[in-house]
Amino acid sequence: MSRRILIILGQPSSNSLCAALASTYADAARHAGAEVRLLELGDMQFDPILHHGYEHSQPLETDLQGAQIDISWAQHLVWVYPIWWGGLPALLKGFLDRIFLPGFAFKYRANSALWDRLLAGRTAELLVTMDFPPWYYRWVQRQPGHRQMKQGILEFSGIRPVHVHSFGPVVKSSAAKRAAWIERVRMLGTRAGLR
Repeated sequence: MSRRILIILGQPSSNSLCAALASTYADAARHAGAEVRLLELGDMQFDPILHHGYEHSQPLETDLQGAQIDISWAQHLVWVYPIWWGGLPALLKGFLDRIFLPGFAFKYRANSALWDRLLAGRTAELLVTMDFPPWYYRWVQRQPGHRQMKQGILEFSGIRPVHVHSFGPVVKSSAAKRAAWIERVRMLGTRAGLR
């Protein structure tokens, strides 16, 4: 049985390095035998604001309902996005706020500080671009966006392991450097598709 992989492009522009990375990963994983679905958040129609927090239910738009179905279907989730101002793009954060809800991603236990991780059994990869060297983001800025996505969102919901792949600095990167990043992602997609 082929592996089910969902790729989520969190960069709003379809004409970006992130879009190229997502497409490359998808093609390589399909070629290796995986079933692949791709969600491009920039093409989806939804309100990214969770207006009332968890106090009141906010109906999910059709695109978000479909996204929850795709996440439930997937065995492996690949998140492709840039780091902007040290963290996640607003569109991606809004997407997560709207669909990683109690009852779907997690459930608090009655009379307990603990919770059930409702998306357990899935794995994830983060393909993240940035305009500064990854070493600087790691050692100087302490990776706030990586930690939020990996620990605060995905692992909190039971998705593990989560592997992070950083690509940067993108600003002023050469064509040869970008080609090397694309090739690295092709290898990652092939490896994921063969599992």
